[in-house]
Amino acid sequence: MSNNAVGKSDAFLKAVKDRRTYYGLSKDAVISNERIQEIVNEAVKYTPSAFNSQSARVVVLFGDQSDKLWSITKETLRKIVPAGSFAPTEERINGFSNGSGTVLFFEDQTVVEGLQAQFAAYADNFPIWSNQSSGMLQHVIWTALEQEGLGASLQHYNPLINDEVAQTWNLPSEWKLIAQMPFGKPTFVPGDKEFQPLEDRVKFF
Repeated sequence: MSNNAVGKSDAFLKAVKDRRTYYGLSKDAVISNERIQEIVNEAVKYTPSAFNSQSARVVVLFGDQSDKLWSITKETLRKIVPAGSFAPTEERINGFSNGSGTVLFFEDQTVVEGLQAQFAAYADNFPIWSNQSSGMLQHVIWTALEQEGLGASLQHYNPLINDEVAQTWNLPSEWKLIAQMPFGKPTFVPGDKEFQPLEDRVKFF
């Protein structure tokens, strides 16, 4: 195949390249909530997991429910961030709240612990593999949302907000919060991304 030929994976790789972090969001509609539900369901169903454990759990918060999450986060941080330096934190949290929704990523520890008991020789690895699987799912959903015209970012205010999130949405205590992904219509274009030399990062033999 010549260098100019189109490979079968090019469309997929372009989607991977196009995914960026968007902090500027608005609540303006881009796609329907039903379409977002379809994307999340497909991603959860088909993203791989160790031993096909399917340990991922996802909660999608739309509109007021998403706003509630970021209000919880802001008030939690207000208790621990010095008042004199809270303004930048508040501004960032308000930016996430400006979006139209948030995806919450969890891993079911019942599944992880069950695998640890069943396969004791790999017990130390299952929490690692669980997080790796969650990372793949986060990337799949993030990339898919961007392909639909949405912007998103990945946040980690866990474990500070874990208990209140579980109580607010009546979630099982075994669901461990891994990450939060606010999304919405992008309100700015990210700048150019810098890359380290690939020859320092990749080797072929």
